[in-house]
Amino acid sequence: MGGITSSIASKFAFFPPSPPSYSVIGDESCAGRLLIPEVPRRDNVDVLKLRTRRGNEIVAVHLKHPKASATLLYSHGNAADLGQMFELFVELSLRPLSPKRRKRSRNNNFVLSRPSSSATTTVVVANGDPPFRKVTGLAVRFDYSGYGQSTGKPTECNTYADIDAVYKCLKEQYGLKDDQLILYGQSVGSGPTLDLASRLPNLRAVILHSPILSGLRVLYPVKRTYWFDIYKNIDKIGMVNCPVLVIHGTADEVVDCSHGKHLWELSKEKYEPLWLNGGGHCNLELYPEFIKHLKKFVLTVGKSKAATNGSKSTTVDSDRQSKPAESGTSDASQVGSDLPEVSRNSLDSRLEKSKKSNKPEKSRMSTDCSERHRRRRGLVW
Repeated sequence: MGGITSSIASKFAFFPPSPPSYSVIGDESCAGRLLIPEVPRRDNVDVLKLRTRRGNEIVAVHLKHPKASATLLYSHGNAADLGQMFELFVELSLRPLSPKRRKRSRNNNFVLSRPSSSATTTVVVANGDPPFRKVTGLAVRFDYSGYGQSTGKPTECNTYADIDAVYKCLKEQYGLKDDQLILYGQSVGSGPTLDLASRLPNLRAVILHSPILSGLRVLYPVKRTYWFDIYKNIDKIGMVNCPVLVIHGTADEVVDCSHGKHLWELSKEKYEPLWLNGGGHCNLELYPEFIKHLKKFVLTVGKSKAATNGSKSTTVDSDRQSKPAESGTSDASQVGSDLPEVSRNSLDSRLEKSKKSNKPEKSRMSTDCSERHRRRRGLVW
């Protein structure tokens, strides 16, 4: 029964572009190195195929930069794949777009001038200034199972395995440490982002962009977590031990702004949130405040981590004089480590205290008309 219900929920959560907007081939002149032929080749970009623990093979893109201070692992929304925003993603991580190389899409987002790109972008640039330029330098984006050239089907469990596979690759292939990693989840991407963040105690930071409390809560304002719900972010946010930035538009008609506010209230290490007045679900990047706040946050957590590491090194040096150093320890916890269960009732009771309401539960969107509603308004998570 649970599998059937989760399968039905997945149909309302995932809308992978069909057909995929890109392909992946091996370059025989470079020992079979993978590339995406639909976009210009770049030496500082690694195209990867990663095997997940659930047996799927997903596509990821790793953008390298010699002076990177952190790595941004980005989990996208539910209606785009890697090819539709590949060039833009690369440009944003390396340098600002020139006026000649950008145009406005139908929803007023800036996209690269590529005839093959027709998707609603989820990463854009405002005023030609990329949000993480000269701040992180490294960025990783991946397609969920069933998206683009990734095999399998898009499900909640598969997205958890997908982000775990990317994290494992960053650790083993690129030597990434947890305190260098910033997890960024947009919309439905907040699900895999918070799932991984809840299991890694030493992350540098987490950014939640128009996040959801849970899948069911997007459709209905329920007061408790049901067993068949998906992406139960409300139950996981309390296990995140790093600074959390939440950004949400006050006029979001897809995921109500209350989702972002409740997640921020439940965060352990709250950072000043950004509630963009009049902002919708897919246009927050056009607000100048969005770019400024992101930069401020990334720089702040970077300085905080540097100060923390400095104090730790002083402590370690003094400890070495009194006892031998321990061996066999790890900088980061392993993916899949056992985690204590968090009481769902206690989390929901905290939400009750923050926002009391005597009104009966009322459906915002019935399941039998949600598809029609989504197509009429172009809803995306």
